[in-house]
Amino acid sequence: MSKLRILTIGDVVGPCAVDVLSKHLFSLRNTLRADFVIANGENAAPGNGIDIQSAKALLFAGVDVITTGNHIWQKRDIRDFLCTNEQILRPANYPAACPGSGYTVFSVMGYRFLVINVLGTVYMDALENPFSAVDRILQHEAGRYDFVCVDFHAEATSEKRAMGFYLDGRVNIVFGTHTHVPTADLQILPLGTGYITDLGMTGPCDSILGVRSDIIIEKLITKMPVRFELADTPIMLNAAVFTLDTDAKKIIGTEQIITPFDN
Repeated sequence: MSKLRILTIGDVVGPCAVDVLSKHLFSLRNTLRADFVIANGENAAPGNGIDIQSAKALLFAGVDVITTGNHIWQKRDIRDFLCTNEQILRPANYPAACPGSGYTVFSVMGYRFLVINVLGTVYMDALENPFSAVDRILQHEAGRYDFVCVDFHAEATSEKRAMGFYLDGRVNIVFGTHTHVPTADLQILPLGTGYITDLGMTGPCDSILGVRSDIIIEKLITKMPVRFELADTPIMLNAAVFTLDTDAKKIIGTEQIITPFDN
C-alpha cells in the first residue's frame, strides 16, 4: 500500500505568522512526513489580503499551493501574480473575468493532485453556487487528475458540512477555512473523504481571530468604528494532516495539529 500525507494549514494571519512558517515549516514537514502542503494565505499580508511578498515567502517556506478567500482582492499587486503563478489560487466561483484561477493540478510524488478553492455564499457574497462550481471543475478536468482536495472558504458550518457530504467519495479531502476557529469534527466521511469544517488559523493565539482582543471588545461594547491591529502574541499553528491510500484512493488517517510557536 502506497501512502501520501497531505498537510493542510489554516488561514495564515499576518507577517508574524508568515515569519514563523518561514522558520519552522520545513522541519514540520519532516516531522509530520508531509508530502504535500496546502495553506490558506488570504490574510498573510499586513492588514489583510495577500500580496506578492507574502505569497512568495509562503512558497519559499515550503507551501506547495496557496488557497485564498474573500479577501483575495485587497492588495492590487496580487492580481498579476495570480495570472502568472499556478501555485496560488483565488476562489473558483468568482466570475471568469477575474484574474487567476480557482484550481490547479500539482504533481505530488508522481501523482496529479487537483486542488480546488471555492467560496461559500451563505452570509457571504452572492457568487456562483459553490457546489455547481466544484462539479463544473471536476467535469472539465476529468481524466487529468488522480486525487482532489477542496478548500471551502465559507462562513456557515452547515454549508461546509453539506459540501463535505456532497463530495464524499468523489474527492479525497474537503477542508473548511475562513472562521479562524478550529472545529472538532476532523473525520473520514462514510465514502472515504477526509473532512474538517474549519482548520482554524495560523496566527496570534491570544487574540480574537488574530486581532487584539481589547479592540474587538471595544467595538462590540461601543458599536463605534475601530482600527484593527494584530495581536503581538505567540503564533498558534492550526492544521490537519490527511493520510491517503493511493491504491484505494481513500483517506485512511487524520490528525489535527494545534502547535504554538514563539515569534
